[in-house]
Amino acid sequence: MNPDSVTATELRNAVRDVPDFPKSGILFRDLNPILGNPRLFRGTVKLLAQECEGSDPVKIVGLDARGFIFGAALAHELGVGFVPVRKKGKLPGRTISHRYELEYGSAEFEMHCESILSGERVVVVDDLLATGGSAGAALQLLKQLDADVQRVLFVVELEFLKGRATLHPAEVRSLFSYS
Repeated sequence: MNPDSVTATELRNAVRDVPDFPKSGILFRDLNPILGNPRLFRGTVKLLAQECEGSDPVKIVGLDARGFIFGAALAHELGVGFVPVRKKGKLPGRTISHRYELEYGSAEFEMHCESILSGERVVVVDDLLATGGSAGAALQLLKQLDADVQRVLFVVELEFLKGRATLHPAEVRSLFSYS
């Protein structure tokens, strides 16, 4: 067996449930146990790379904050560039921004204006798909820059929140989900 090989079941079993975080009534799915285990982390990156097959991205776009971790590792694995989408006020220079709603509040994302060239093929990466607010905001930013979004990838999806529907028509893939 390949030492980097992991299954979706192994990943799902590694996730830690944290009730009432960041506020009462929210069940937070903590992926830190995956990040802290070298085999699971490397295996997750390999699975994300497999999900990129046929998309031929030039850049990986990672969402603040855990999307940076998986996205940067995936960009390294694929030998392509990495572009961060940050929370408002974290990037110097000229930026574009988009405000969005979360399941427990609102936020605003920014990207550097020159980070993506018109027509560049990109894959968007984040750790978790819930309502689709943050990924939807990133897609709006990429649309402003005329990026060619190939796929939107997540490690885990909370299907019951129906975030996938908000990202239509983007091709959305997740490694495992909770229904």
